[in-house]
Amino acid sequence: MGKILEVRWHGRGGMGAVTAAELIAKAAIREGKYAQSFPNFGSERRGAPVMAFLRISDEVIRIRTNVYEPDVVMVLDPTLMRVVDVTAGIKSGGTIVVNSAKAPEKVKAEKGYKWAVATIDATKVAREELGVPIMNTTMMGAFLKITDAVKLDSVAEELKERFGKRADGNIKAMQRAYKETVVKE
Repeated sequence: MGKILEVRWHGRGGMGAVTAAELIAKAAIREGKYAQSFPNFGSERRGAPVMAFLRISDEVIRIRTNVYEPDVVMVLDPTLMRVVDVTAGIKSGGTIVVNSAKAPEKVKAEKGYKWAVATIDATKVAREELGVPIMNTTMMGAFLKITDAVKLDSVAEELKERFGKRADGNIKAMQRAYKETVVKE
């Protein structure tokens, strides 16, 4: 069986973590890859913690469970790191991507993480490019920077289909995050 990239997205209801995982999965499928995405939440309301899962592979994906051992963890809201163990099960050699204005080495030192950490001030980028602090498309750019699992252009096509006239700002936010995301191994 081929390598499956497994990703867990942590956000709050209304931040777009579920949408981000879905759009990246669709972009992977657009490129001829296999992908799946699905949320994990109950009756939570806007602002409650949510998780979304994403898998991408060059081969058929037969597993149908939550992602328990992610290669990548995406954290859209850094306050979740105080209430949820976002690192649970992360693989050795994995990467944590955090929406933070802090340098990745500072986040890594503060939390004592043994994994690579990447940061992007996704809230700032979203406010500047979209006018609202909804940072899912910004975090998608960070994801693409650290994984190269899917091409930016493929995701941009999905954003155009999903958001229509509003896609331009989302594409700019994604592209900017791709450039500005910083990683510390």
